[in-house]
Amino acid sequence: MVKTMSNPWLRGLLRAGKKQQRSVVRAIGKLLTPAKPKSKVRAAAKTVLKPRVAKVAATIAPLKPRTARMASAAAPVPATPASGKWLASHHAGCSAHGAMRRMDYWLYLPERPSDDPGAKPGAKPGLPLIVMLHGCDQSATEFAQGTRMNQLAEVAGYAVLYPQQSVSSHPRRCWQWYDRATQQGGGDVPGIVGIIDQVLKQYPIDRSRVYICGISAGAAMANIVALNHPDLFAGIGLHSGPIFGAGHSTIGALAVMQHGGGAHVDGAIAEMLGKRPGFPSLPTILIHGEGDAVVRSINQVGLVRQAMLVNQLPPDSVEKLVDKTGNARGHAYQVRDIYRGRKVVLRIARIAELKHAWSGGDARLSFNSGRGPNASKMMLDFFSRQRRAG
Repeated sequence: MVKTMSNPWLRGLLRAGKKQQRSVVRAIGKLLTPAKPKSKVRAAAKTVLKPRVAKVAATIAPLKPRTARMASAAAPVPATPASGKWLASHHAGCSAHGAMRRMDYWLYLPERPSDDPGAKPGAKPGLPLIVMLHGCDQSATEFAQGTRMNQLAEVAGYAVLYPQQSVSSHPRRCWQWYDRATQQGGGDVPGIVGIIDQVLKQYPIDRSRVYICGISAGAAMANIVALNHPDLFAGIGLHSGPIFGAGHSTIGALAVMQHGGGAHVDGAIAEMLGKRPGFPSLPTILIHGEGDAVVRSINQVGLVRQAMLVNQLPPDSVEKLVDKTGNARGHAYQVRDIYRGRKVVLRIARIAELKHAWSGGDARLSFNSGRGPNASKMMLDFFSRQRRAG
């Protein structure tokens, strides 16, 4: 019998495999592990956040993405600003440890509110609001330009809010979704909710039509915020997001991103539902690329299971499946709708070949795929059919 470790070729192969595994762990660990930024990094971040308006009621200049984050080294991408107001402000509040923390945000307000056929007669129209959470190595303004959500929101009459993770909290602006305290409603959650509350008080927002979505780490944070504050939202959208309730370390986060949540899928949701009797429905749209090697599509399978549990959808719920063929402008994709009565409560979109990028976005910016389907339009279309009761 051949002894495995005595074979030089097998020993070399094993060493090479371990070396490759260590490289992947270091790369993801570097991305996820917070570190105190150097003064130069902090100074650069301040430059990116300027110019800042003195009051939130004033507009700022059109978006100007940093060329270092662009997908190519071509000339800077010209902004295509929508015709509404593009505002900048910040929220300051206490963290879980009692320290003051500032979180910047940007807000888009359309020229006119959307038509609301579901409004009560004589009611003053309010703006529906979409909260957008960026991914790692993105800023709020880059996320706005890459997704082109403001342009679509102008046509539909929606306000769009973009909280931004600070480089002091994470040097690559990652939301720390894998931290157990964050999953339980701490960490970045109070800051994001504080921003939403601030905007709801300052602007005529329709509180029955507030939605939250994001990509990658931003998708994970959108899910966490919604699960901890379900009364705030009429719907959530997760693009390329990891499963909820697992991880709890940088290595654990890597395992989740590559392999899903495993045994944590049901238990994490059961824990959240147990904290709140009569947990409200959270209509959900899930979008994921089959070619995503960063957050693999096994995570979407787990998120489907979790969304079914949150929305109390039985396994035999009515479903509708639609397949779309691809072409030069868009990937082939499949949409699976799950109903409660006549209402779509869960929509699952699987996109062939799409990697870790916002589908149908501005390909000149990182983490955006120019080929469709248009994820921003899919999110808006789904949200337009959802309203929070009460």
